[in-house]
Amino acid sequence: MLKNGDILFTRMYWAAKVTPDKKEVWRYDCKEGEEIHVIQPIGEDRAFMLVNAFPARVVMFNHNTGEILWEKELEFNVNSTHVQSRRMRYTKDGTWLLSYLKEDKVVEFDQDWNVVWQYDCEQPWAAVRLADGNTLITLEREKRTVEVNRDKKVVWEISLSDLPEEYRLDDCQSVVRLQNGNTILCSRGGGGRTPQLVEVTPDKEIVWVVKDWKNLGPATTVQILNEKGWSENPGDFGR
Repeated sequence: MLKNGDILFTRMYWAAKVTPDKKEVWRYDCKEGEEIHVIQPIGEDRAFMLVNAFPARVVMFNHNTGEILWEKELEFNVNSTHVQSRRMRYTKDGTWLLSYLKEDKVVEFDQDWNVVWQYDCEQPWAAVRLADGNTLITLEREKRTVEVNRDKKVVWEISLSDLPEEYRLDDCQSVVRLQNGNTILCSRGGGGRTPQLVEVTPDKEIVWVVKDWKNLGPATTVQILNEKGWSENPGDFGR
């Protein structure tokens, strides 16, 4: 959700922006073989999406008009577009943080697309740059989330096995670090068997759980609307 109430989102095979009264402002439909798993607003009128394809590409566009401003091709050494990446984030420092889902690494690029930081890890689903410069990473294969500093030291972590059995998520999707220091873990929910969302304290105590399969579906991500800041400002939110 943008500060004017518009919603910018992706549905894997298409992406769009809609007003609060559901009027479509902009829409992009994937070509055959393409997928879009991430979209992020940058400022008042720009946004980028990562298009999983051969070749994959970062597309910067005007989210009010749909005009494409520029594209940058990215190389993935996998044989399926679906496993190239799930999350990419533009940071407050003007860098790009990209999770290589099946290549077992998180890579940070500068404005000239030079590698400035890399963290090798098992099947990273999402990587989030936090306000203090640390990076929060969900590891799908290990069912674990880690926070690492610039020296690549793990300073905090939680495994799904640390959660009480009745609140235990089925998998690791995206992750949100709240401004109070708590962390929300997101999950597909095992087809209705397990919760979709769990909030934990730094000490891994349960704060809040969502398990609602009557009104909700899988929760690959979540946005908390009373956090201070705006989606258009990279770095305002830890998501």
